[in-house]
Amino acid sequence: MFKKILVANRGEIAVRVIRACKELGIKTVAIHSNVDTEAMHVKLADESICVGSALPNSSYLNIPSIISAIEITGADAVHPGYGFLSENDKFSKILNTHNIKFIGPSSKSILELGNKSNALNLANDFNLPILGNKNSKNLNNTSDAIKIANEIGMPVVIKAAYGGGGKGMRVFNNKSEIDNYFSLLKSEAKNYFGNDTMYAEKFLTNAKHIEFQVISDPKNNYAEIIGQRDCSIQRKNQKIIEEIPSNFVKINNLDIIEKNIKDLLLKNKYEGLGTLEFLYQDNEVFFIEMNTRLQVEHPVTEEAFDIDLVKYQILVAAGYKLDLRDVIKKNHTIECRVNAESAKDFSPSPGTVNFINVPGGRGIRVDTALYTNYKVNPHYDSLVLKIISKGKDRDESISIMKRALDEIIIDGIDTNIDLHKWILNQKEFKNGTYNTSWLEKNISKFN
Repeated sequence: MFKKILVANRGEIAVRVIRACKELGIKTVAIHSNVDTEAMHVKLADESICVGSALPNSSYLNIPSIISAIEITGADAVHPGYGFLSENDKFSKILNTHNIKFIGPSSKSILELGNKSNALNLANDFNLPILGNKNSKNLNNTSDAIKIANEIGMPVVIKAAYGGGGKGMRVFNNKSEIDNYFSLLKSEAKNYFGNDTMYAEKFLTNAKHIEFQVISDPKNNYAEIIGQRDCSIQRKNQKIIEEIPSNFVKINNLDIIEKNIKDLLLKNKYEGLGTLEFLYQDNEVFFIEMNTRLQVEHPVTEEAFDIDLVKYQILVAAGYKLDLRDVIKKNHTIECRVNAESAKDFSPSPGTVNFINVPGGRGIRVDTALYTNYKVNPHYDSLVLKIISKGKDRDESISIMKRALDEIIIDGIDTNIDLHKWILNQKEFKNGTYNTSWLEKNISKFN
């Protein structure tokens, strides 16, 4: 087992990883920027070290500073959390050359599966349905984009191969839109991700977003799928609410799809946690991408199955043999992401938390790094808290979540808590007639 893990992240996910390490008896090191000295993950870790100034490029993305922190503290492994360097193949490779274990897949796996266009080719090779074709990757110019769009059929969605979080992607309904905006989209991809490789897919008009949680241990020829999450409640392609299971999804040929997913993971020697994301429509699923890391929404799976995915992730990285074939779903679970943002225009709302009351009681879990007098910085993602409810069925889980949302108090900053309350009361959410674009189309009714 590892003796000391450096947590290369911040906020609630850093706190989450530190908790798992403590329960496994592993010492932890928190890295932080100069504006995060009073952050909760810094307070909870056994050691902490400043790696730079406020901007992520100067601290949480500063690989030389993080390598120095590893050497100074004697950490023998790094947990990257999600975001930041969690899917950075260069970081994984550098750690390997320093004999430091990256708790996640190899740099080769990140390149093969974390890159969206590469992953689409692999998915196609392993008979997972996709929305594009093998020619739809690496769109170099507007002419390429128009040619592939015509082959696939409009509307199409064009995405950055190295993108995420809804950036670097746009739906195109006709040739003139591609003429006008494709070059701008490539520039956006270059600015956000440092790479402007683009690819195209058929755009579904009534799709739900379904994702398969996986854990893989190629050394022991073992891979397991731990349920499917419904992540269809989204705004600007960013998830707002996640749920297990979806009462409104029935996937054709599910056994075959799951077998093909496991074959893909093992043949490519994928190690650790990951999530394969699909669009679902008319009982069919279409692979869109894989996240080669721990997901933001992993707690909704943990509470549904009564397991600890982060512990399993660490154990696989440390060489322990796992067997989760007997794990069964025990609860219906829902997760609401609480962001520090204006309820009117959804702009970020940094500031000092004057007072916080966290909900509790039966069936509620809260993951957060907030505390009274904590200052929410403007330099980082606006996600500040996740509430997870669990019940014997969907109705009970919704009821418990509504009660928790009424209990929570966060004074001093704006949040999207009222949006969650509104969504849970909408008939489309109750009867399952929502899709990935439902919230965006109806959000004006909330305001």
